[in-house]
Amino acid sequence: MRLEDKVCIITGGAAGIGKATAEKFYAEGAKVIICDLNQEAGEALVAELGENARYYQVNVTNRKEVQTFVDAVVAEFGRVDVLINNAGITKDGQFVKFKEGEMVGEMSEEAFDAVVAVNLKGVFNCTQAVTPYMIKQGGGSIVSASSVVGLYGNFGQTNYAATKFGVIGMTKTWARELGKYQIRVNAVAPGFILTEMVLKMPEHVLAGMAANAPLKRLGKPEEIANVYCWLSSDEASYIHGAVISVDGGIVLGT
Repeated sequence: MRLEDKVCIITGGAAGIGKATAEKFYAEGAKVIICDLNQEAGEALVAELGENARYYQVNVTNRKEVQTFVDAVVAEFGRVDVLINNAGITKDGQFVKFKEGEMVGEMSEEAFDAVVAVNLKGVFNCTQAVTPYMIKQGGGSIVSASSVVGLYGNFGQTNYAATKFGVIGMTKTWARELGKYQIRVNAVAPGFILTEMVLKMPEHVLAGMAANAPLKRLGKPEEIANVYCWLSSDEASYIHGAVISVDGGIVLGT
């Protein structure tokens, strides 16, 4: 019960890593508040978890929605102890694509802006909404999802890599600014994880991804949730400004 009675917000909490995190936190005694655009999945998960779970349909790119959501959580529970910035999207494509000396494609501005809006601005919006409450209550824990792509880049992911590098930059900056208020700020950099989205990929692609990791397998959502949980608990009380890779050792080969 490492999170007993802690009020924990998990963005993008209805599926994948977010769902595994909600389940883990609830099992550890937390009051779990999920925000996600997928209402059906969010409500189903809350019904499965129990009376100390809540679901809100929130677009993290909308500052007004985010603030209204956080205000409602504090109105009900009186505080926010943990924020897990887990919501994220991908819209992959080559920066520019040439074939036989001619440009045949490029990453669209729409794809770039959409990923930045969710993965970077969304983290900014949610963190800025909870921080004043955490300062007033005397502390808290903020954990944001970066990625191994945010450590070494990745082909076809200019937008995604930029946001995950950005999350690391914000984490380091907020650690400097918020430590004096006893707000711990950290990030987790997952590798290739077997989420619902990844499982839809062809078998040969999955096999190639697993082969790139020294542990020779893909990660499980629960393995990211475990690290989120530890960083949010008092067991990690002196971990601050860290970026923890959970990737089966894949960064060793970069």
